[in-house]
Amino acid sequence: MPGLDVVSTRSPQSTSADFQVTGVLDSGGRHWVVRCPLHASAGAALEAEVELLANLAAQVRAGALPFTVPEPAGFAALPEGGRAMVYRQLRGRPLDLERLAPGPGLAADLGRCLAALHELPARVVEDAGLPSYDAEEYRRRLLAEVDAAARTGHVPAVVLERWERALEDVALWRFRTTPVHGDLTEEHILVLDGEVTAMLSFAAAHVGDPAVDLAWLLAGAPEESLDAIEEAYALARPENADSYPLDRAQLVGEVALARWLMHGVNTGDEHIVADAVGMLEDLAEQVRHAEPIGYREPVVVPGRAEDWTPEPGDAADEEAAAHEETDDPNATAELPPLDEGTDTASAAAPSQQPDTAEDADEPSGHEEPAAPQQRTDR
Repeated sequence: MPGLDVVSTRSPQSTSADFQVTGVLDSGGRHWVVRCPLHASAGAALEAEVELLANLAAQVRAGALPFTVPEPAGFAALPEGGRAMVYRQLRGRPLDLERLAPGPGLAADLGRCLAALHELPARVVEDAGLPSYDAEEYRRRLLAEVDAAARTGHVPAVVLERWERALEDVALWRFRTTPVHGDLTEEHILVLDGEVTAMLSFAAAHVGDPAVDLAWLLAGAPEESLDAIEEAYALARPENADSYPLDRAQLVGEVALARWLMHGVNTGDEHIVADAVGMLEDLAEQVRHAEPIGYREPVVVPGRAEDWTPEPGDAADEEAAAHEETDDPNATAELPPLDEGTDTASAAAPSQQPDTAEDADEPSGHEEPAAPQQRTDR
């Protein structure tokens, strides 16, 4: 970038299959970050990300996002073609997920920040030319991944049945798709003083299922911090916006094992295949006697007849009780009819029946998949 006089490198320093990220210090003591694509498709993803970052920055200035995002200050041409993005280093340090504490602090702020991202208009992402999927399209993508993994013969039957049942449960897939980060990791969330200060690396962003972002937290955050994350997220989104995001997040996290398996199969890496098979077998033991994904405990409202199922023999008991009431010698005799001309309004008002309410009836990013985390205690 013209005018950038680099004197040394600093953190962050990271390399993935698609990007190399390097922190640098200039002669004026300012810290910068250089994000360099490592191949042509990553370069194309970076160009779309640059457009998205401009749209997100406008949302930050408008107060719709409570955290900052990188804002490109310039670009550096690469010898092999394409360009690297240069931006001022943002405040904060990478999130340490394992040390996330319960309560209203950072855990709750994570929930609020994700909800804010998911409440942005879809056009923020779509206008940058990034992918957009509706709920049914995303469901079919997951189903295709499950089918491909099933064909390897490595997915235990109990796991396969669990996934297929969830994918066929219509209730789980009634939701409004939203902007999704798509590649959340500890390095992509910066925090400071108990708050999220920035989100980075939006190359895998798309419009899709918000459960994709929640799955990472559900799998990796400490169990005791999940309540604060989930409650803050739910409170920051409109009521009834999505009834099953955490259930789908559980499914997405589990299907990540199938994705890891297929990565090993497609690259011919037997170590990855063996690792994925081992995790799938562990999952099978954990869910063998578990409730299905999306299961809800039935809610019984006292006094509602539809919530009460008679035990065998109860019908006969009711009939016998009715006969006993009829044969009661002390029962009040039937009242004679009212005399003609009697004011019927003065008669006893008919009893009223109480009203009873009737019950109504991931898209792939550009990063290679990493070994998935799998929570065993949910």
